[in-house]
Amino acid sequence: MIEELAAKWQAVRESALRERRGGARRRAAGAGPKQRMVFTDRLLVTLVHLRLGLPHAALAELYSVDRSTVSGAIRQVRPLLAARGFAVPDRPGVRLRSLEDLFAYADAEGVKLRIDGTEVQVRRPRAGRPGRKAFVSGKKKQNTIKTTTFSDGQGRTLFSGVVRPGRMHDQTAVRTEGISEQFHQHPTVEAEVDEGYRGLANEFPGQVGAPPKKPKDDAPLGEHHAWRERRRCQSSARICVEHTNAEYKQWRPLQRFTGRRETCAETHLAIAGLVSDRSARRATRHKPSTELVLARRVSC
Repeated sequence: MIEELAAKWQAVRESALRERRGGARRRAAGAGPKQRMVFTDRLLVTLVHLRLGLPHAALAELYSVDRSTVSGAIRQVRPLLAARGFAVPDRPGVRLRSLEDLFAYADAEGVKLRIDGTEVQVRRPRAGRPGRKAFVSGKKKQNTIKTTTFSDGQGRTLFSGVVRPGRMHDQTAVRTEGISEQFHQHPTVEAEVDEGYRGLANEFPGQVGAPPKKPKDDAPLGEHHAWRERRRCQSSARICVEHTNAEYKQWRPLQRFTGRRETCAETHLAIAGLVSDRSARRATRHKPSTELVLARRVSC
């Protein structure tokens, strides 16, 4: 991974410099100020910052460099981690980088998706700024940023993104980010969702499974028992995506994001991509067949 990121960073850097200069370089390679940290150290600093949330000043003390050096290293490496995409289980080298890739993979492999949203608390914008209320979550009553996670039946990350302010409802994100359009284009893809995606389940009743509606209070007792059992079964099939979101919350920046809100989406993508690398290495569990096979032929 280090060699891949180093080559990608070098290509991005050369392209940015060429665009800034307006042409090819005039001096030989190696001229100009030298990096105080090699790329491996810059990558390690970024990983430690993403995992533990250590301040830039503390990391600078560990490497005996200035704080601005650490901040620049994180700004350089974090976009590369965010652009890597998400690892595919049992498909080394294949990565999903968009919703189109995700649904094409689920359609080709017959994977039943699990969809759920999660939110991270962010800093409150300064008073008087426009759009200050856009990040207030109606559920948590805090300033948050929401994301949507897609996993398979074993809770392995397949895609995580669709970043939006905390005030936007999950169903609104489904329509504005093109998730419902992907279900139109891939009619064989199925998914399990929670109550927040009830509109998606109503639009695609044969593809999207949502919790069953609660019967009326005066309904027979048997209907209430049947409703609890159906709800329990649906929750058991969907709970794995909750475990996926819990994996993200083990990383300090996604417990409470204290940085600039503009970098929250990039940080989430970088962490989710790293989590997908680990989860993709889990062995795929194949359910045993329930087909009955006769041990010997019986003649009537």
